Amino acid sequence: MSYALIVIDVQNDFCPGGALAVAGGDEIVTGINTLMADAAAVILTQDWHPAGHSSFASSHKERAPYDMIDMDYGPQVLWPDHCIQGSTGAAFHKNLDTDRADMIVRKGFRPHVDSYSAFFENDHSTPTGLEGYLKTRNLTNLVMVGLATDFCVNFSAVDAAKLGFTVEVRTDLCRGIDLDGSMKAATDGMTAAGVTLT
Repeated sequence: MSYALIVIDVQNDFCPGGALAVAGGDEIVTGINTLMADAAAVILTQDWHPAGHSSFASSHKERAPYDMIDMDYGPQVLWPDHCIQGSTGAAFHKNLDTDRADMIVRKGFRPHVDSYSAFFENDHSTPTGLEGYLKTRNLTNLVMVGLATDFCVNFSAVDAAKLGFTVEVRTDLCRGIDLDGSMKAATDGMTAAGVTLT
């Protein structure tokens, strides 16, 4: 089966030592590189925030990282400052084979809306363009890997399934944050959406 490999946010800030480190985030890089060899296409997503982004706790007085607030588009977790455009933290992990990428999708660059999904901003309506790219290339089978399982991988997988793609998430090549039960919620949500977890 030919598939497009969607590699979600394997960036320094999500790896150990980064601003929003996911435990074991660097352990999946070698396996992801191996998976690229058999993929019909490789798409990398890159969290790419301007300084002072509205999803940063530092942009809100008297708020702390991981607080929840209501934005115009719905509930939003406030994060530590991370993946700021052009920073070392926003760069891909040094061992990730970026040369193999057909496309890099940058997300979260609009100052007033966060973006977890590779397909839509968090308002669930502003597209990233990835859907059109995949469909014009007739790539309907997607394999997703990366960081973090319960946020960007989860939202990307559910959106892809809703858009009619066949979606597999390789859980061995993802790592999660698990914020207040978010891992179980993500697993349940992906399964309910028809995503295959392997």
